[in-house]
Amino acid sequence: MIRALFSAASGMTAQQMNVDNIANNLANANTVGYKLRRAQFQDLMYQTLVQPGAAAGQQTVVPTGLQLGLGTRASSNEIVFSQGSFSQTDNPLDVVIQGKGFFQVRRPNGELAYTRAGTFHFDKDGNVVTSEGDPLEPQITIPRDAQAIVIAGDGTVTYTLPNQTATQQAGQIQLANFQNPAGLNSLGNNLYAPTDASGDATVGTPGGQEGMGSLMQGYVEQSNVSVVQEFINLIVAQRGYEANSKVVQAADNMYQQLNNITR
Repeated sequence: MIRALFSAASGMTAQQMNVDNIANNLANANTVGYKLRRAQFQDLMYQTLVQPGAAAGQQTVVPTGLQLGLGTRASSNEIVFSQGSFSQTDNPLDVVIQGKGFFQVRRPNGELAYTRAGTFHFDKDGNVVTSEGDPLEPQITIPRDAQAIVIAGDGTVTYTLPNQTATQQAGQIQLANFQNPAGLNSLGNNLYAPTDASGDATVGTPGGQEGMGSLMQGYVEQSNVSVVQEFINLIVAQRGYEANSKVVQAADNMYQQLNNITR
């Protein structure tokens, strides 16, 4: 019964972490470019009372054995990089990536970070920056009096000046991708940083041969969180927590009856 108490307690802890993960997904259901995290669990070590395959006689072996598990634990909460739905904004600096890839931004500490949120703005110098003021990499600068800003599918940014018909090129947006995007480190503010698990970034042209997605101007990518699915996951987690608490109560009752035997 001691095993039952600790196994059930580990199950309650795991389900509590599962609910925490679901809560974060639901909180970011309307966050542009957010990618949901999926909690994953694994069983703990086993106490082997009879080893499977152990000798049962001179010519026979135990077919299944007897092993009692000691509970579960949360092993990871993987980032799921499925495509979110697109929402039209008609803002010329809103851009979505159709397919794989991340925008590159330069953080204040000089390091590169990566994001799927393509909601960009101008700073006071005409540089294209994120909502936190981090500039795109490579840097795109557009004059103050620029008109008809166009971002092509391959990332080429062009504009026209007053009283001119010829277009001017401001630069080209480059995308980055990773061998294992699920291994990226979440920094907050819709930013990710590479790790040894994700591998180094591969930089390429949108829609190019490197497998990068193409760009679409005037749209933003919504969160890929399914509210309905998350509520289903929440119900399952609640019932799992409740079931484990019932095991704790059952084991406690069995201990109580054992303690009352001598009375």
